[in-house]
Amino acid sequence: MENDNRTVVKEFILLGLTQSRDIQLLVFVLVLIFYLIILPGNFLIILTIRSDPGLTAPLYFFLGNLAFLDASYSFIVAPRMLVDFLSEKKVISYRGCITQLFFLHFLGGGEGLLLVVMAFDRYIAICRPLHYSTVMNPRACYVLLLALWLGGFVHSIIQVALILHLPFCGPNRLDNFFCDVPQVIKLACTDTFMVELLMVFNSGLMTLLCFLGLLASYAVILCRVHGSSSEGKNKAISTCTTHIIVIFLMFGPGIFIYTRPFRAFPADKVVSLFHTVIFPLLNPVIYTLRNQEVKASMRRLFNQHIA
Repeated sequence: MENDNRTVVKEFILLGLTQSRDIQLLVFVLVLIFYLIILPGNFLIILTIRSDPGLTAPLYFFLGNLAFLDASYSFIVAPRMLVDFLSEKKVISYRGCITQLFFLHFLGGGEGLLLVVMAFDRYIAICRPLHYSTVMNPRACYVLLLALWLGGFVHSIIQVALILHLPFCGPNRLDNFFCDVPQVIKLACTDTFMVELLMVFNSGLMTLLCFLGLLASYAVILCRVHGSSSEGKNKAISTCTTHIIVIFLMFGPGIFIYTRPFRAFPADKVVSLFHTVIFPLLNPVIYTLRNQEVKASMRRLFNQHIA
């Protein structure tokens, strides 16, 4: 008789996004085009912010890190998904699955905390402008950056530690196009009720609390801005509106996936596709399209290389 705590499954078979070859081909083409257009845009944002001496404010420092996090996040799922679209048998090893899950939550958790830091930055800039240069000095920015990376690591390592203690003895068919907590837990050969509660607390509750906290903070900021008569009022409203859009794109799918019991819903795969592939690449672009300074810097950088 096998030891209950020993994992005997060596690989998982991914059932993919859909079983229809026509839909798979359509999604493959659309995602590939989107990926090849938007991903270089994220690296262009990073290059622009690093090369322009005028973009040294904390807002742009964090925007560059957001572009880096989102570009890195998109590498976790999208390339393998595109390859699997062309494969008859979609297989991922047990170690590969755990590694994918770790980086998914490491970078995802870090990005969620980065949005919290960016909200704090906007609050100080708009509500405490006289203290902004003192509070958001370069050293403080690097400390906050280190803290969010550490927070993402702790969040992810908890997820992985809980899953590593589960026995997997079959079946090994994973009903998704990548490895994530809800689908992997379903395959464990034991009662996972307590583990699911811990996962919901670690991912779902934290995601929901961050989301509500961010909305509340931006509501305070917008009320403060609305009652002011400063020249930068429209710019502040535009910046905060952009942040709120990204918050909904980032946290909306996460709340849908992680704040409920781990039961499959028909929309799960579509929501996961947008959450892991589409929205991460769009977030920095949304920021950039509504930021005149970054767009002007990009034009100057482009003209310098053309001249």
